Amino acid sequence: MKQLVVPAGQGPDYDWTNDHVYVKSPMELTAGRVTFVEDTLKPGFHLSRHHHKGMTEIFYILDGQIDFKFDDELVIATPGMTVNIPANVWHDVKTAKGGKLLTIFSPGGFDRYLSELSALPPEELAKEDFMEALAQRYDIWTR
Repeated sequence: MKQLVVPAGQGPDYDWTNDHVYVKSPMELTAGRVTFVEDTLKPGFHLSRHHHKGMTEIFYILDGQIDFKFDDELVIATPGMTVNIPANVWHDVKTAKGGKLLTIFSPGGFDRYLSELSALPPEELAKEDFMEALAQRYDIWTR
C-alpha cells in the first residue's frame, strides 16, 4: 500500500450537531489496527457514559478544556495532555466551550461507524434500539 498524506482540513469528514470529525487515517491503511481522527468539539458537546469491550482510545488535546468523567475520577484535560482509555473503562466526555483533539482508536473501525451513521435517514437515527445495536457492532456499549 502507498503512503497517504492528508492535508489540513481534509479527509473524509462528518459534521454533526456537536462535533466535526475528519478521518486522517482509515482502518484499511493499518490493516485494521487503528483509526486516527481530528475532532473539533462544538460548545456544549456531551458524549454520554459508555465503554468499549475491546477498543482502546487515546485522546491528545489540541485546544480547549475537555472533561473526562470516569467512575472514580474527573479529569479536566487541557492542551498538550493525553488521555488514554483502555477497554472496559466507563467514561463520559464533555466540554462547555468546545475544543479540538486528535484521537486514536485501536483496533480501527470508528471511521466505518461514522460513515454508516452519516448514511442513515432521520427516522433510523431516532430509533433507540436500532442505534444501540449499531453502536454495539462498533464496540460502543452504553448498558
